Amino acid sequence: MMIAVTGSSGLLGRATVDRLRADGHDVLGLDLAGTPGEGFTRVDLSDYGQVLDSLLGVTARHSGLDAVVHLAAIPVNGLVPDAATFHNNMTVSFNVMFGALRAGIRTIVYASSITAMGFPFGEAPDSLPVDEAATAANNTYGLGKVLEEAMAAQLVRWHEGTSITALRYTNVVAPDGYATFERAGDPTYRRDLLGSYVDARDGALAVSLALQHARPGFEVFNVAAPDSGLSIPTAQIAADWFPGTPASKQLGEFESLMSTDKAQRELGFRAEHLWRDEFGA
Repeated sequence: MMIAVTGSSGLLGRATVDRLRADGHDVLGLDLAGTPGEGFTRVDLSDYGQVLDSLLGVTARHSGLDAVVHLAAIPVNGLVPDAATFHNNMTVSFNVMFGALRAGIRTIVYASSITAMGFPFGEAPDSLPVDEAATAANNTYGLGKVLEEAMAAQLVRWHEGTSITALRYTNVVAPDGYATFERAGDPTYRRDLLGSYVDARDGALAVSLALQHARPGFEVFNVAAPDSGLSIPTAQIAADWFPGTPASKQLGEFESLMSTDKAQRELGFRAEHLWRDEFGA
């Protein structure tokens, strides 16, 4: 396929571009920053005109797209004022999704977030591990993600055959970013993330699988490693963090409290890069 990847210069974006090209796809990166040349076009995604034009065609780059992978965003609260985070991310996501549909593109995969599930989990979840049924926002970044999912669920109805997949990523770790896992025995480590993490290469694998398994409609999948990022047994850490919260199943010794059962079952996704191996290496 010919695929556009927004946010192609970011951590997850770079890994995704590499993965999709390795899969045999033609990939065009769309971002404000990037290496000029074949495979990249500089686009201000907050400008709908630029977005639509780049999705319809770019001279010397493409004359039509089969799919869009939307990863561009201000990635966390605090980099700019809170309202600016919300306004930017909602505007960019609307521009990309609506522009793609206007351009006749019917397959969209985009990055949602654990922040749409209740991060930083000051309130205990209804049950553990936390699955895709959980929806709660506690900051403006998370609020944008909740509203993006609501928007996608409506837009997918507007054109027959449209597929939009939201991938709820937890903290994405670079291949050389495992030094902090020396704190894995600290019960406060990754508390806001339910102890979860995912390698950027596995985040890219999730995109690849979502494109392969795209079907009409809107779907949400959690994307995380299957194991906890802590060396403390999961049942123990769950009882410490969320006393009295029921478990929906028997928890494995170091099972992640962010459930990826749906992604494993429906996409065949299972992370291949685990912190115990990467940190040891």
